[in-house]
Amino acid sequence: MTIAEKILAKRARKKGVKPGEIVMAKVDVAMSHENADVVLKSFREIGVRKVWDNNKIVILFDHRIPADSEKTAATQKRLREFVKEQGIKYFYDMREGICHQVLAELGHDRPGELLVGTDSHTTTHGAFGTFATGIGGTEMAGVWATGELWLKVPESIRITVTGAFKPFVSAKDLILYIIGKLGADGASYKAVEFHGDTMQNMSIASRMVLSNLSMEMGAKVAFVVPDEKTVSYVKQKTDKDFEVVLPDEDAYYEKGIEFDVSDLKSQVACPQAVDNVKPVSDVTGTKINQALIGSCTNGRLEDLSIAAKILKGKVVHRDVRLLVIPASRRVYLEAIREGLIEAFINAGGLILNPGCGPCLGAHQGLLAPGEVCIATTNRNFKGRMGSPESFVYLASPATVAASAITGVITDPDEL
Repeated sequence: MTIAEKILAKRARKKGVKPGEIVMAKVDVAMSHENADVVLKSFREIGVRKVWDNNKIVILFDHRIPADSEKTAATQKRLREFVKEQGIKYFYDMREGICHQVLAELGHDRPGELLVGTDSHTTTHGAFGTFATGIGGTEMAGVWATGELWLKVPESIRITVTGAFKPFVSAKDLILYIIGKLGADGASYKAVEFHGDTMQNMSIASRMVLSNLSMEMGAKVAFVVPDEKTVSYVKQKTDKDFEVVLPDEDAYYEKGIEFDVSDLKSQVACPQAVDNVKPVSDVTGTKINQALIGSCTNGRLEDLSIAAKILKGKVVHRDVRLLVIPASRRVYLEAIREGLIEAFINAGGLILNPGCGPCLGAHQGLLAPGEVCIATTNRNFKGRMGSPESFVYLASPATVAASAITGVITDPDEL
């Protein structure tokens, strides 16, 4: 069996499962952010008075922090009251950061477990060998009530990555390239497994980039096959026992795909689709108004580090607004200790509090009609970051930093 099949068999208390089979699986972690208010409404309608396990539910605020409206403030108030009512142990208010970063940092991502979240980019946690997938609010209400969830066992795709990256080329460029090749529906309701020597040499943060953006090619879940690096990271974050699940050598995959990154160039997803991917060199010179470094995709320390290295001693173009958003409070503190925040400020960047910021088009840097932003975020749909007449390009932290300096989309290697 594949990793997905093994975990679902285990959580459904079955010896084995097959693709297409429907199973009732026990959930290990149930995560929601502010949209837990939608879950709460459905949960009340069910009529259950107490959640199934107040130690397995995680609620945190990250999308609209601080509250961007009276409506959001009221939503957050209701959830704070619900957390106290239910005695939910793991509640992280607006001080911690983005859900997908915080869960990893605080030990909620464990190999071999089933993690569900009311956020589409919950696939991020597959970087730890966790079956992690996004679900809807009414589905989560059922999980809160019973601790179980119906799931269809997905078919699996094996992606093998080999070779070493060129300078300034990163996991973000790789996953954009893969999405460009496979398309937005290239892995629709599939479990993706990343294999190969490139993966073994890749940092945990970079692995999270791949799992995160795999959702943009339709993946139900996206695993980086866990190894010693995975185990070491998780053991530093939690004292809970976990079981590493690996695919069998004779596991069946719907298909296998191979990529060699040795000659890979910096990539960019052009408006208005994540699979509209081109080499940065194809759009070099496109004028920008805003540059954004952050999000659950690229707001980690290594992302800020490469961007600060490029920006240090330089100045952001006078026509560009550079926004920098650390993915979490811990990332923010470490970036301060390493002098990265000072480098951004000296270059003319604006540092925002850890959170999702303008990625979802809520607040903190929305675009006006006709404006162009190059961002390390994960979606560039029409109107995603403000006006439906604005344009968003997705790229790596290195490409965004280089572009912020020149005022036009720029290949960091050329700069």
